Amino acid sequence: MGSLPSDDPEVARIIENEESRIENTLDLIAAENHAPQSILEAQGSAFSLKAAEGYPGNRFHAGCRFADELERLAVDRAKRLYGSEHANVQPHSGVSANLAVYFSVLQIGDRILSMKLSHGGHLSHGDAASITSKCFKFRHYGVHPQSERIDYNDLHHLAKRFKPRMLIAGASAYPRLMDYEKLAEIAKNVSACLLVDMAHIAGLVAGGVIPSPVPHADFVTFTTYKTLRGGRGGVILCKKEHAEKIDRTIFPGGQGTTAFNIMAAKAVCFKLAMQPEFKDLQQKTLKNAAGFAAAFKKRGYRIVSGGTENHLVLVDLRPKGLTGDVAEKVLESVGIVVNRNVIPNDPEKPNIASGIRIGSPAVTSRGMGKSEVSKIVELIDTALVERDHKESLSQVSAEILALCQKFPIPK
Repeated sequence: MGSLPSDDPEVARIIENEESRIENTLDLIAAENHAPQSILEAQGSAFSLKAAEGYPGNRFHAGCRFADELERLAVDRAKRLYGSEHANVQPHSGVSANLAVYFSVLQIGDRILSMKLSHGGHLSHGDAASITSKCFKFRHYGVHPQSERIDYNDLHHLAKRFKPRMLIAGASAYPRLMDYEKLAEIAKNVSACLLVDMAHIAGLVAGGVIPSPVPHADFVTFTTYKTLRGGRGGVILCKKEHAEKIDRTIFPGGQGTTAFNIMAAKAVCFKLAMQPEFKDLQQKTLKNAAGFAAAFKKRGYRIVSGGTENHLVLVDLRPKGLTGDVAEKVLESVGIVVNRNVIPNDPEKPNIASGIRIGSPAVTSRGMGKSEVSKIVELIDTALVERDHKESLSQVSAEILALCQKFPIPK
């Protein structure tokens, strides 16, 4: 920071404290990661000041020569990275992207079939608390009570009864891969379009370490942070036949001026995701997630669905007599940041929850591997078991700090 400390020392102090918090804590939130410095530089660039509505070559503001160049570059990179026929890089967030898809092909009151939030879905997929539930008629599918995985036969039967115009796949707390080919078949069988929200797994898909939904879905939405390691923002991929409707729904339908500084960060993140080292990072992210699952299981915790095939692990705390809210507070007090999370058929309310969601992206970005993952789980278990003993918690806190100092945030 150059001018900020003198212009506004209070804000400068808060930012410095946040930087220190990030550096000295282990981030196990599945929706967070550590972005390269180039991403932060792009987000803080002169493009923060540019206002322009419309699309390259057809703007409603002057002075767009370089803004047009930037957007064309970001779109081209997104299409190449994911093998998509069309990309819109203007959405401000994943929710903005989802809303644009809904309103591009649906009418108010149309039927949508999506995954239940309490079974791993997302708020914007028609949860009662979301505005989406007020616009469309949603019905939700869940996971099988025993396997805690999607039962595609049950999903198909539900789709035939409900007859949705759109089927949504994608989740915020589902630790397994999804069969996009089967989902596309189900959607086609009931004359529905298929939207895949891959916000959490976009980096894993870009790295080629898990299957891509792009060849099978009519629409794919995602965010550029999380596993993709970019700045905050949304993207829509779609087939050419939907391109004009998507673009029109974003502007002028749902947004005005786009955030070109965020678009610059998106362009950078797409380029970085094309590099060989990015694929290596994504492979390590998968290995570390599997390592978390195995280490928790070894210490007597129940792992929802029995394991993981992506970047996150859902841990059921009931065998330990704990709830998610208690675990979240205890762990944050020693420098480990997780989030409480409901598990399928959770007897607790969402603000309490029976589980915690563990993500491997951020610690993987710091360079941690198998031995560190095992040590982190050991420290988590100690903190939770010894949560009423200050000396034990102080020891855990010291070890976490030492681990953070050994593996600093990448610049």
